[in-house]
Amino acid sequence: MSITLDPQSNLLEVAGKSQLAWRQGEDLPVALIFRMRLLAFSETFIRSQAEAMRTFRPFFVGIKKVKGLEIPAESTWMANEGGWLGMSRELRFRVLGPNSGCVDRLRGLNPKVIHAHFGPDACEAIPLVKSLGTPLIATFHGYDATLTDKGFGESKHGRRYLRQRGKLQGNVKMFLAVSDFIRKRLQMQDFPMERTRVHYIGVDLERFRPPEKSERSSQVLFVARLVEKKGCSYLLKAMAEVQKQLPEAELIIIGDGNQRESLEAEARQSLRNYKFLGAQPATVIQEWMRKARLFCVPSVTASNGDSEGFGLVFAEAQACGLPVVSFATGGVPEAVAHGTTGFLAPERNWRVLGQYIHELLTSQTLWNQFSHAARRRVERKFDLRKQTESLEEIYEEVANPESSPEKRLRRIS
Repeated sequence: MSITLDPQSNLLEVAGKSQLAWRQGEDLPVALIFRMRLLAFSETFIRSQAEAMRTFRPFFVGIKKVKGLEIPAESTWMANEGGWLGMSRELRFRVLGPNSGCVDRLRGLNPKVIHAHFGPDACEAIPLVKSLGTPLIATFHGYDATLTDKGFGESKHGRRYLRQRGKLQGNVKMFLAVSDFIRKRLQMQDFPMERTRVHYIGVDLERFRPPEKSERSSQVLFVARLVEKKGCSYLLKAMAEVQKQLPEAELIIIGDGNQRESLEAEARQSLRNYKFLGAQPATVIQEWMRKARLFCVPSVTASNGDSEGFGLVFAEAQACGLPVVSFATGGVPEAVAHGTTGFLAPERNWRVLGQYIHELLTSQTLWNQFSHAARRRVERKFDLRKQTESLEEIYEEVANPESSPEKRLRRIS
């Protein structure tokens, strides 16, 4: 059994244990879900959308399979299925586009839309779009809109994206941004705003819910990759100040990454009460979200420009009735309502971060207000079922641009 940290939602997936729910036998229009690598542990949000669809049937298309999330083989096509032949097919797909076998297989599904996740993937999907004549939707999630050109230039795939990015303008029918922050970043890059919309990723409110008994310990929970963008070092500094006044306060750090060794060394020098738990399965993280007192991932803008596009994990924590403390950076202010469901300090100001943590650890009245408001706000704005309904309305609009809104709504209902 393999266990790995999900860097987008900050949950973990236990390989081979997922139960998939989309409808195979129903006569529904098909949406091709395009991702170059099918489907990394970090991308539960993509699969969750597919599972929640009710008016479209998802079919996954990619260049190669990676060790990760379980998706049905009967609902998947990949260029590279392994071996030398697979590598040859992958190279052909990237250089010349899909072969006739791929086109015939996918055309037989009569797909109504192709939905590519991440900007670089949308570029790779363009030859398929031209072969099928199917309209393309592209979702930008974070790094693909915030990374500097220099940052993209540090990898081969990033350089390829920079060369191809201009092609998106004429080949994508609708751009989706996971936050208004990402939409504004796309605007700065001259993406067409008349074809760009904000669409928030939803949270499964059944999986993420408050405990029946609201007994919380004096624990601060961090769940994320231990990398520069997640800002864990600032949390260690803040907790050192908090523990001078509240020595019983404990920091729980779940996750792994290239900064783990240095962060553990820093914690040994400055903290009294802490645990590094490494990667943990999703069920364990959900339990921590139900018993910790507050959630803190103080995300920052990384040196290469990478910023938090939205931070789905903040919505997941709040769905569990867990108030959030973080920095007001990237799309985090859209996920967390400052002064209502949590506190957002100025970016990198760990002293203010610590003051907010102390306040929520010591004020039961304030904690109760934030906890109730957090769950209600997620129910109102980030319900997976409602957000997926909205996504399918976008699919219908793009697939049938000539239809009136009233006709599209009648089809959906």
